[in-house]
Amino acid sequence: MGSDIYTELGVTPVINAMGHVTVLGGSILSPAVQAAMDAANSLYVSMDELQDKAGQAIAKMLGAEAAFVTSGAFAALVLGAAGIMTGGDPAKIAQLPDTRGMKDEFLFQKATRYRYDRCITTAGAKLIEVGDEQGTTPDQLAAAIGPQTAGIFFFARGERIPGTLRLAQVMEIAQAAGLPVLVDAAGEVYPLERLRGLPQSGAGLVCYGAKYLSSANSTGILCGQAGLVSAARLNSFTGYESQNNRSIGRGYKVDRQEIVATAVALREWLETDHEERFQQQAARIETIARRLADLPHVTTRNLWPEEQGPWMRLHIAYPVERVGKNNQEIAAALKAGNPSIWVRPEGEGLTVEVHTLRPGEEQIVADALHQHLAG
Repeated sequence: MGSDIYTELGVTPVINAMGHVTVLGGSILSPAVQAAMDAANSLYVSMDELQDKAGQAIAKMLGAEAAFVTSGAFAALVLGAAGIMTGGDPAKIAQLPDTRGMKDEFLFQKATRYRYDRCITTAGAKLIEVGDEQGTTPDQLAAAIGPQTAGIFFFARGERIPGTLRLAQVMEIAQAAGLPVLVDAAGEVYPLERLRGLPQSGAGLVCYGAKYLSSANSTGILCGQAGLVSAARLNSFTGYESQNNRSIGRGYKVDRQEIVATAVALREWLETDHEERFQQQAARIETIARRLADLPHVTTRNLWPEEQGPWMRLHIAYPVERVGKNNQEIAAALKAGNPSIWVRPEGEGLTVEVHTLRPGEEQIVADALHQHLAG
């Protein structure tokens, strides 16, 4: 059914070995999530009421005071930053991204700079780097707090970077100064203790990308302290419509189907047998590794034991001089093939994300990799 509509439109289906990436549509919905979206599509509802009730359900599942569904983690961060700066003041909400008269600086560890930190500046805020590429000390962070500091922006995945402060350290400094912490936790959905632990850490606001929970590509979750969540919602599309407040979040609209999908996807993720999920991924990795085993110049490694991430990843290394193509060239050749296979060129090798493969696609990927790596 899905391939029929793509054929009709002239679009080439892809075998996704890159993971939950936005450029490939994020995720494939489970039957339960798709059924919930179909049911939600059959009736109109008040979007404010739906955000209220779905937000309450999501907050309860995460152990947060409050929550609502956003159009992705990027929008959650924009709205979170906006809410911290404006509070519930309609004049300030209408003024953004002009931040005159507001505290508008967010401290951020320099070593954790990344592409998505522009979410904060989109709302009109300023990012103030603290420390250097080697890391940040508690004293440096505390000393950087000034009269214009609105909050601290924390990249949860950045805890893995040597020399950076962990959230608990940042929280101690922020609480002493009476500042909220805005956490980008986009893909921090496993272990479940991590998923629930961040909203329960005392952070003001925590943002997730719901595509990582197998909700729609265009969905996210903003959760945290009730007052800050409420202020962020006033900056959202429902605030614009129901409060007539000219909020910058009018363009970050989600549909009723997407709100329902996110609540159902989160519930399903929390109820998933993750041991079984990892066993399935390990079997797919084994299929690919076994197919490449007769190429003595190729080495494969399951990265999960060292990464302990939400999904298992297979790294493939090989000598470029033996194969005759670097990883970018092989990735491009796989993408241009029939079927089109998308993998990640990482370091000097390739990484295959097996959790977004459909049943049986691991063998297709294995055969294609063997062909290109044989040299």
